[in-house]
Amino acid sequence: MKIKHLISERAKPTLRKILQHIWLKSLERAIKEQRLKELAVKLKQIVPDITEQYSNFLVNTSFLNLKVIGLHAFQMSLVGDAISNIKNPVIVDIGDSAGTHLQYIVGLYSDNKNISCLSVNLDSKAVEKIINKGFNAVHARAEDLHKYNINADIFLCFETLEHLMNPCTFLHDLSTKTNAQFLVITVPYLKDSRVGLHHIRNNITEAVNAEKTHIFELNPDDWKLIVRHSGWDIVEEAVYLQYPKKGIMRITKYLWKKYDFEGFYGLILKRDSTYASRYLNW
Repeated sequence: MKIKHLISERAKPTLRKILQHIWLKSLERAIKEQRLKELAVKLKQIVPDITEQYSNFLVNTSFLNLKVIGLHAFQMSLVGDAISNIKNPVIVDIGDSAGTHLQYIVGLYSDNKNISCLSVNLDSKAVEKIINKGFNAVHARAEDLHKYNINADIFLCFETLEHLMNPCTFLHDLSTKTNAQFLVITVPYLKDSRVGLHHIRNNITEAVNAEKTHIFELNPDDWKLIVRHSGWDIVEEAVYLQYPKKGIMRITKYLWKKYDFEGFYGLILKRDSTYASRYLNW
């Protein structure tokens, strides 16, 4: 997850503290309402410290910690559904910044399964962190996986598609050049699709990289078209909201929408070339 600046740097520190306190309460109720609290507690026991989860900032406040744990619990709930019917899965995580997802998976499921894990990341610092945790990792662009002969029963792709120049080609390559049984993805949840490229919107003059740049920020209906066009069918879909639907804290929806994302959209996919085979220009 590439967390955006929730408030302008020009905002007063006191205002930031007040808003983060409101968001913290919103997250607490959202996680409980969506029945992710028990899983979030388990994840915290498996990986007690996620301060260095990301390469470009520290998860060093109660608010950020809960924000990340809530998202991780949502992601692991999808992984649990995908992994349930595979006896000894090979799992490749595309884009994890610290090997945390693989730690969760081994901690949750290794008692009953022989799990093989690999991580792929463009960031050399992330690759180093993953290797230091005892996992295999490849320093590569997500779009270049096929060049490394990387295969898996389950590919994980969390908060990655929105950063890619061409998500269709990437998804099609995974469908046609691997033997994956499932692909599990999460992306930011929006009701209205848009092009991101916020560095251009905000007239930022310094260089940017893929790690910090969203290109396509699409709604669920558009992502469903993209994945079907690119060689996949939908097994399961779900939305994780960062605010509760009940109670007074539901009004925080408008703060999340303005300063961050309302939540995240997740899909479990299986390979299906029905529509991809009809497109003649891959």
